[in-house]
Amino acid sequence: MAEVKLIGFWASPFSDRVIWALKLKGVNYEYVEEDPYNKTQLVLQHNPVHKKVPVLIHGGKSIPESSIILEYIEETWPQNPLLPQDAFQRAMARFWIKFGEEKMATICAVFRTAREEQQKAMAEATKLLKIIEEKGLGDKKFFGGDGIELVDISFGWLTYLYEVVEKVSAVKVLDADTFPQLHAWIQNLKEVPVVKESLPDHQKLVGHLKRRRETHLALLNCHN
Repeated sequence: MAEVKLIGFWASPFSDRVIWALKLKGVNYEYVEEDPYNKTQLVLQHNPVHKKVPVLIHGGKSIPESSIILEYIEETWPQNPLLPQDAFQRAMARFWIKFGEEKMATICAVFRTAREEQQKAMAEATKLLKIIEEKGLGDKKFFGGDGIELVDISFGWLTYLYEVVEKVSAVKVLDADTFPQLHAWIQNLKEVPVVKESLPDHQKLVGHLKRRRETHLALLNCHN
């Protein structure tokens, strides 16, 4: 069997989603931690275009970008399917994965803003999260029904990262009263064994994102 290696970063939700998919598929792999703020030759060699993690190396071939990696994993290891068998449902799953990819930065804009701009960011995040809850998730346990699929994995950062974003940004957007279905889904996903065992340390993540937010806001103030 060809060797599988994942280059990732402990605080990256994009690395986490690949880890979850590999574990759900039962694929043995070697994990290599990479510091994105002090890149080594390894990541520059295997992702020379974007120079980012995660990167999956399978049989000596490099696959960059988490969404592409997830599709590759699904096609390469068909056991324990993470996309629906029905063509229409697969298309809808890919639609929501793409929607999440496109809107993630907007939903997380509260992290990069302050004062009036942060209030605007909160309003926009609330609107997008309501669309995800009502049009994507509905009253289902997971996005595809009773079992975890690629859509859940792609939105998985909401289960742990967003509460840290809210904490360091001193805001509350994703609360149980406003988003009861999303909140229930978060609890369900956190109980999936491969997710539960792979979540990053909460306090360590708080410290990491707090430093990043302070640095970002300081740079903004320098340009204002």
